Amino acid sequence: MSQAIQKTLRDSAAMRWTALLLLALAMFCSYIFMDILSPIKDLMQETRGWDSTAFGTMQGSEVFLNVFAFFLIFAGIILDKMGVRFTAVLSAVVMLAGAVIKWYAVSESFMGSGLEQWFTDNLNYIPLFDELGVSPFYAGMPASAKFAACGFMIFGCGCEMAGITVSRGIVKWFKGREMALAMGSEMALARLGVATCMIFSPFFARLGGHVSVTRSVAFGVVLMCIALIMTIVYFVMDKKLDAQTGEAEEKDDPFKVSDLGKILTDSGFWLVALLCVLYYSAIFPFQKYAVNMLQCNLTLTPPAADSFWAQPDVTIVQYIIMLVVAAAGFASNFQKKANVKYGLLGLSIVALVAYCYMGFMRQSAESIFAVFPLLAVLITPILGSYVDHKGKAASMLVLGSLLLIACHLTFAFILPMFKGSAVGGIIIAYITILVLGSSFSLVPASLWPSVPKLVDAKVIGSAYALIFWIQNIGLWLFPLLIGKVLDATNPGVTDPTQFDYTAPLVMLACLGVAALVLGLVLKVVDRKKGLGLEEPNIK
Repeated sequence: MSQAIQKTLRDSAAMRWTALLLLALAMFCSYIFMDILSPIKDLMQETRGWDSTAFGTMQGSEVFLNVFAFFLIFAGIILDKMGVRFTAVLSAVVMLAGAVIKWYAVSESFMGSGLEQWFTDNLNYIPLFDELGVSPFYAGMPASAKFAACGFMIFGCGCEMAGITVSRGIVKWFKGREMALAMGSEMALARLGVATCMIFSPFFARLGGHVSVTRSVAFGVVLMCIALIMTIVYFVMDKKLDAQTGEAEEKDDPFKVSDLGKILTDSGFWLVALLCVLYYSAIFPFQKYAVNMLQCNLTLTPPAADSFWAQPDVTIVQYIIMLVVAAAGFASNFQKKANVKYGLLGLSIVALVAYCYMGFMRQSAESIFAVFPLLAVLITPILGSYVDHKGKAASMLVLGSLLLIACHLTFAFILPMFKGSAVGGIIIAYITILVLGSSFSLVPASLWPSVPKLVDAKVIGSAYALIFWIQNIGLWLFPLLIGKVLDATNPGVTDPTQFDYTAPLVMLACLGVAALVLGLVLKVVDRKKGLGLEEPNIK
């Protein structure tokens, strides 16, 4: 009887997985909004006059305040002082506020308003930032893009805050239990947000035969309202847990300025930080242009308006099949019975083939790129388990960098060679996107567990904060650079489906080369200093 009385929410598998689901759904929604305009870049140019420079500048603005106002550091301090549940709700409120501003910026109501005129006349020169070449605005930038950038900056603050909060929440509810599985599940669900965005953003933009980019962003705003509701429900659950346990909220050591000297003189820290910024800068900014890149390099003939493949219902069916791919593939990793394990894996593969066939028949660049996270969802648990039991983290970093280079070079040089081939080009695109998605799992699965082996345990919290800050520099810089390089190498091109993406893709491949070199250096350092990167985490 006493054991029954002392049982807490955390001891119930259903309750702790419910808590995880609430946090994961909030991140799922934020991932969707993060790239809500990425699959409709061509429509933004056609309907709002955003060229590639304006588009890239706006996209890079998401992390501007995290980088230049050090909000990422402040977010860590808020989390440390106020705890998980308060910060979770605060992050959702901040993301929703930014999302609403971005929605209004691209809406028809903003066009012709006094606010549009103000943004046209102002923010054309920002002292010091212009001189340094890091301003989030520029003279001639469309007013809607400027205002959208302001909203995206606010959203980005909330999103980064949510990211570190969710990790802390998972530790609180799953410590001593299936924590690795919980973190892998949260990451898998969040990444499905990318595929969801790629499918539904164009769907809402073109719904009813009338193009409206406002509908796509409004869809994202509704999801951010849902995310806020999820965090409020989590708040209630988390507070009840603390009441049951009588514990104060678990807190990490806060970021300390005094830690900087110890961290910045640690060669292991710089290897990890640079690997992180190089790798993620070649992935996340690419996502924002990937659909437009496919539109420019594939021969896509939209199905006839009265065709089955042109009907809106097909989008829903394709999305359901995508969920089957992800769910069956992910679940197959945790089955002990061979017949169930391979049955689910077979179902996942069949569903993936069906999904790809539907993407081909729909001739849709958005649904083609939506396969990006699907293989990652399938193999993330496999890779995490391999590193835990077999090791080889440094070798995985090298392999991940090689795959990254190969994929970007394939997009740059091989995919354009198949532009006249309706089937060949799409097959090449599917294979390359799936491989790129797998490398997206390969590197994080080996990179993050390696940090504690490279950095003094006393400054691990501060080191993570600095690594995330450095990562955000790349996530700010490279969307902007891609846009500028795209405009510079395509002078006079006004059709958004006719850009030559060779130069931006080569630039991203170069990031992969730099990451490969650092990965090889890391292997040498590991061998000399005996850091144990190639050794398993579980011994």
